[in-house]
Amino acid sequence: MAYFVYCRRMANEIIKTNVCIIGAGPSGATTSLFLAKQKIPHVIVDTAVFPRDKVCGDGLDLKVLRVLNHLDPSVVEREIINNDNFIKAWGCSIIISKNKRHDLGIDKSKASDKDYPFFLVSKRAYFDNFLVSKIDPAYADFRQGMKVKKLTREGDEWRISAQQNSTEIEIHAKMIVGADGDHSAVLRSLGERKIDRQHYGGALRQYWKGISGIHPNQHLEIYLPKTLPLAYFWIFPLPNGEANVGCGLVSEYIAKQSLDLKKLFHQLITEDPALAERFKNATPLEKPVGWGLPLASQRRSASGDGYLLIGDAAALVCPTTGEGIGPGMMSGYIAAHYVQRAVNENRYDKTRFANYDREINRRLQSDIKKYNLLRKVNPRLYNSIINFLSEVGVAGYYFNKHVNNWITTAKKGKIEIDMN
Repeated sequence: MAYFVYCRRMANEIIKTNVCIIGAGPSGATTSLFLAKQKIPHVIVDTAVFPRDKVCGDGLDLKVLRVLNHLDPSVVEREIINNDNFIKAWGCSIIISKNKRHDLGIDKSKASDKDYPFFLVSKRAYFDNFLVSKIDPAYADFRQGMKVKKLTREGDEWRISAQQNSTEIEIHAKMIVGADGDHSAVLRSLGERKIDRQHYGGALRQYWKGISGIHPNQHLEIYLPKTLPLAYFWIFPLPNGEANVGCGLVSEYIAKQSLDLKKLFHQLITEDPALAERFKNATPLEKPVGWGLPLASQRRSASGDGYLLIGDAAALVCPTTGEGIGPGMMSGYIAAHYVQRAVNENRYDKTRFANYDREINRRLQSDIKKYNLLRKVNPRLYNSIINFLSEVGVAGYYFNKHVNNWITTAKKGKIEIDMN
């Protein structure tokens, strides 16, 4: 079936389509954008109406720019690099103690307006809306404010029961792309909404204004408290003197120690010598908000008959850095290519998606191995090792050796997908 089909039955709307994407965050929007580029009609639905906030660290790594360059290089060059809603972070700083920090950075003074920074930071309320604003209505039927209530598999087709305002809607789709995050309705329908606390993180975000000591080159700041294994605290600068501040820990440790993450967060910014002075005259802009991080080390099955999972629904958060947007958008790009093949061949069985799981995970393998090794040996070693490597200069050497290659890859590197 090449086009959307609409009909009415007893005041309910029936939509028939080959492909339905559930979730319009960065991973789902990316899938939609590339399907439109391939001229494949599809439906994309999201419970929210954009713009909307999304609890996150707001960091955009070079994978994000790399994916967007495959869509259209002008998007990065003309709409992002010099957009005032994005902060250019020219490096990162690892905080060791109150008087000791190590800066890893690019020489900003030699950078031109078109040069890529090491990282970008933008509030998700803006960035996610930026992406969905590019969804192409010629190929995408984008339904905002539509809540998916139930998914059932009937023969070779999915029946998706949803509601938009007071209208009951049913979507008939040959395949679905689950992009609806950690609390995915798709995962629940598949019976896969399971949490292994060893491979799951708890995190907290709070926006602040007026934090002192922000690096002049807008570095991302990471603090690894020695007393908290596999934990990290971050300060990511934002426009208008604001910052995204947060902390994250492995859920297994939170449960074992019966930790209250909000209390721990408050303790760090008011009592920890490395942080307290910097927050003394700063102003919080919201109450702390928490969310879960499904780590890629969990290796969730992300494909089957008539479906693919992407982003957080596929558990693709990098276990060593907490990055989720870049891996999520990369999975959306890869998923679009598998969907294209399925639509072209009119085959949606799981054999069409063989090796999909491997492809969305393989760029995370190095981080997964490091995380699992440190978890097995002694989780307390992780923070100490990173701090030690920073102090002796190993982290700086590694950063300086590879950063130019990372940026070149983001600009020009082809994303290879082995579908065989």
